[in-house]
Amino acid sequence: MTSRLFRQDLGWAAFILVIAAVVGLVHHWALVKVAFQGELRPFLEKLRTQEREVRFQGVQTVSLEQAYDLHREGKALFVDARPPDEYAELHISGAVNLPPDDLEKGPESRLAGSAKDRDLVVYCGQANCDAALKVAEKLQSLGYTRVAAFLGGFRVWDEAGYPADTGK
Repeated sequence: MTSRLFRQDLGWAAFILVIAAVVGLVHHWALVKVAFQGELRPFLEKLRTQEREVRFQGVQTVSLEQAYDLHREGKALFVDARPPDEYAELHISGAVNLPPDDLEKGPESRLAGSAKDRDLVVYCGQANCDAALKVAEKLQSLGYTRVAAFLGGFRVWDEAGYPADTGK
């Protein structure tokens, strides 16, 4: 009797599992279809880009060339939004470290002496990182008026051979 009940329970569990899989496939058929076509990564990147554009629509961005020009001309303070250990290893010359987690402590200590209308360029590690956008958005909410996010990130900067520094 116990083994018969066990088999029945096992049968119902399998039935529920199959129904859940079918419902999941039907509900996410567009993604399943794209995955079978081998285009899942570009599709997800496109969705992510669209989501970033909506979420961070108030944040101005700059290209690698624009960021380099601002750095070369000394017109902007660069803000590194990466974790302190990555910043200490290598960062854009002259940048200050301000990860998103440190924003709650108040960025003013790291930006001491910087006027609220000074050009700030915030960057993180790579193009798919949102830390630069988060920090830029927070700085704007704190009254900094000339904030831009460099979306290429430090990796692109370093690969271009632009000035980098170690230590703090």
